[in-house]
Amino acid sequence: MNRVYNFSAGPSMLPLPVLEKAASELVCYGNSGMSVMEMSHRSPDYEAIIADGEAMFRRLMNIPDNYKVLFLQGGASTQFAAVPMNLIKRTGKADYIVSGQFSGKAYKEAQKLGYDVKCIASSKDDNFDHVPVIKREDIREDAAYLHICFNNTIYGTKFPYIPDTGDIPLVADMSSCILSEPIDVSKFGVIYAGAQKNMAPAGVTVVIVREDLLDYSEEKMPTMLEWKTQAENGSMYNTPPCYSIYMAKLVYEWLLSIGGLEEMKKRNEKKAKLLYDYLDSQNYYIAPVKKESRSMMNVTFVTGDADLDKKFASEASAAGLKNLKGHRSVGGMRASIYNAMPYEGVEKLVAFMKEFAENNPKA
Repeated sequence: MNRVYNFSAGPSMLPLPVLEKAASELVCYGNSGMSVMEMSHRSPDYEAIIADGEAMFRRLMNIPDNYKVLFLQGGASTQFAAVPMNLIKRTGKADYIVSGQFSGKAYKEAQKLGYDVKCIASSKDDNFDHVPVIKREDIREDAAYLHICFNNTIYGTKFPYIPDTGDIPLVADMSSCILSEPIDVSKFGVIYAGAQKNMAPAGVTVVIVREDLLDYSEEKMPTMLEWKTQAENGSMYNTPPCYSIYMAKLVYEWLLSIGGLEEMKKRNEKKAKLLYDYLDSQNYYIAPVKKESRSMMNVTFVTGDADLDKKFASEASAAGLKNLKGHRSVGGMRASIYNAMPYEGVEKLVAFMKEFAENNPKA
């Protein structure tokens, strides 16, 4: 088997033990006589899969009992509309921090729906090289919620703090950092995340929502977007993304087997430190993100020469270091070092970076 080191921002690497277990159960799950992809979501076998998966997820994230966990479809981008449609009726207005492309899209989606939404802080003028810092008084007193994107995949930034919102619910898109470290769920009203970064193949989106926030949905909103309906139906108002949920369950099992999110945080910090320490020790590559806002999951860097950047990505790919090309909107390079990326993968990347710099001097 000749597996590469896949630095893709998503869909991304999955833990090898998870893939191997899924492979062993692909044709026949347990004694069911069929694949998970074939079984009814109403069958006892599948009901056990989704129930066990939710229980493991709750244990990993230490989710309080007064929060619902939903396994939905449509990606995190669908929640850009679902969030305001489920919460805006609390007060009729909402505030957003725009720290990257996806928080910007969420803000524009709420605007598109005609709601009274306000961008209270943005780092756009600085090419999103940091996360804006806000205080409680920056948030409108009558905001229904404050929305943030906790980790910015494209620009390689992460919130180094949890905003103090007082009694105003904090809503966070955690698509690219969920399960990477422990988080105090009780400080958030809603957390949502697409699975294809750290949790499962694309197809399932997890929403964690405090129960008292389930009673504010728009009367005419699409039923499929209504969290209360999904909660009342155990995420099975319609056929859920069964196989992606099963894969997420296997990832939860793997995380629990290695020691949970405390251990995962140690591993992720070690990987990120190796790469950032190298970037800070030389002057061939430029790391554009301010140190206090650096992401542990997505590390961006450039040479300062677009042709060299292109050559770097091409030669890295040939060396088995795949998908290091930066997002098309910003260029450069991006190493996504999610949970499943082993330390050895980052070691090989740093070694390649040193070799490339030696062999390709800049003018």
